[in-house]
Amino acid sequence: MAFSAPSSAQPKGATGVLVLADGTVVWGKGFGATGSQVGEVCFNTSMTGYQEVMTDPSYAAQIVTFTFPHIGNVGTNEEDVESAVESAVGCIVREEVTKHSNFRATREFDDWMKGHDKIGLSGVDTRALTRRIRMSGAPNAVIAHAPDGKFDLDALLQRAQEWPGLEGMDLAQRVTRQQREDWKGSFWQLGHGYGSEEGEGRPHVVAIDYGAKDNIFRNLVRAGAKVTVVPAKTPVEEILALKPAGVFLSNGPGDPAATGEYAVPVIKALLDRDVPMFGICLGHQMLALAAGAKTTKMHQGHRGANHPVQRVGGVWGETEGLVEITSMNHGFAVDAATLPANVIETHKSLFDGSNCGISIAGKKAFGVQYHPEASPGPQDSFYLFEKFIGSLG
Repeated sequence: MAFSAPSSAQPKGATGVLVLADGTVVWGKGFGATGSQVGEVCFNTSMTGYQEVMTDPSYAAQIVTFTFPHIGNVGTNEEDVESAVESAVGCIVREEVTKHSNFRATREFDDWMKGHDKIGLSGVDTRALTRRIRMSGAPNAVIAHAPDGKFDLDALLQRAQEWPGLEGMDLAQRVTRQQREDWKGSFWQLGHGYGSEEGEGRPHVVAIDYGAKDNIFRNLVRAGAKVTVVPAKTPVEEILALKPAGVFLSNGPGDPAATGEYAVPVIKALLDRDVPMFGICLGHQMLALAAGAKTTKMHQGHRGANHPVQRVGGVWGETEGLVEITSMNHGFAVDAATLPANVIETHKSLFDGSNCGISIAGKKAFGVQYHPEASPGPQDSFYLFEKFIGSLG
């Protein structure tokens, strides 16, 4: 299936469609849930881990185009779900989803997508769509699936054009947990599943959930912490009442400036009290906002499990200049040009030079733009969890 104008004839057998806000129509074969969903179309360059991608709350209100052509071929299972809350609304793939071939699979990807109310579109020239996003930016669009192949293109176009987009949108409130939780789970082992670690005698970390992946908390436990997870809008007084040795700021979806309206004052208060902090992705961006920097909407964003990031800033000793291969998922970034004098840029992207890490001078507070817990992705960056827990004494 290929790109076409709204007036072009619908290809024979097309049961799915993507309608971009500029009027472009992309036909394909629908799978997963039926109906329609609106969101921002992005692309992800990961070759594995599609189930983790599709259950990452950072993808809320987004439609993921996978550049790797074979998606769904290892099926799905109960262990690779990163969160049960809202995440990606749909995905676009090149090849038709086949039956699974993996000993861990318990469910076909098509059936899993149906069960999670996510719409899929296969048979698309994903290379052409990715090039379009790279040239023109991530567009707003509606993805739709109708087994009978009947679509109201005008209505779908109107919906895509009326959707306001991610800029200025606070999505953390939609994906955060609603109650405090004492986290117990630890890392996964083949044949054993996820372990469970007791927290007694460990430094206590309060993790603020802006839309976190579960594996982040598991990595904090693995690094030696006792973890308590709290909702995104938890007041600073309640956080301090838990007597944390440190506070973790999680990943999440949406515009950091919008979420920062209630999150940044809390982070500033914690900085004033010299509470050690570690932020990733959205948490990193809001730590930067609290320190006085600004964030910006990216042209296409960074999403994939193969992004090179270099250690910079003159703070790394013998490892200065070392390159980590990282997992990323973000459409906003910290504007490095706005970093105050007391904020050191510690990591930068080797794709476009954008900021990927900061450290606040005189504070035990740092953040990185990427996802060091590797879900999915490489494990080059686990040292950051050890660095954070090690700083807590």
